[in-house]
Amino acid sequence: QLQASGGGLVQAGGSLRLSCAASGGTFSTYTMAWFRQAPGKEREFVAVISGSGAGTYYTDSVKGRFTISRDNAKNTVALQMNSLKPEDTAVYYCAASRRGLPSTRKSDADYWGQGTLVTVSS
Repeated sequence: QLQASGGGLVQAGGSLRLSCAASGGTFSTYTMAWFRQAPGKEREFVAVISGSGAGTYYTDSVKGRFTISRDNAKNTVALQMNSLKPEDTAVYYCAASRRGLPSTRKSDADYWGQGTLVTVSS
């Protein structure tokens, strides 16, 4: 089970930190990812982190602004979002995959959190 939190309303240029708490299973064996879905658009990949935390990958539009991290002792994954833009407005979802290699594909996710809304005002 995944529980996402940390969303809210922020002005452009501001920061937010999303968190996702996992329960059940051996957390470190899952790659963890964040996806987002803007109104009227498909859910898209944002960032992924390997089970150990050593490997990360980001979609181009957030590189240099967002940082994904995980704490395997606490079964949590976080997404630090800086320099937010109005186009970052979306519902953000955390996802867990049993795949050994990090993936950017929605279809590779085995579990999804409930989503947390991020709204960036201009």
